[in-house]
Amino acid sequence: MAEKKATKATATKAAAEKKETVKKTAAKKATLVVNAENAGFKAGDVYNALAGAEKALTIAEIAKKAKISNEEVILGAGWLLKEGKITEAEGKIVLA
Repeated sequence: MAEKKATKATATKAAAEKKETVKKTAAKKATLVVNAENAGFKAGDVYNALAGAEKALTIAEIAKKAKISNEEVILGAGWLLKEGKITEAEGKIVLA
């Protein structure tokens, strides 16, 4: 019986030590690379999201639908605005 108590106490001590040694790290935020190639790809993502929705969407809605960040939506939207492919309507983005 004494051996079981020692084993249980050792296991509890090991678990407590393990909790102390676990370090919490902050999640790294992805950086947005701004170049012509990346902007073109993000423009395609934005265009496809708008074409699939067939209605005007907000930046947040486009980001969710295209599975990209708000910043990437803005980058792609800038490209599409320059090309005249999209317009703004009542605070939302719509295909031109």
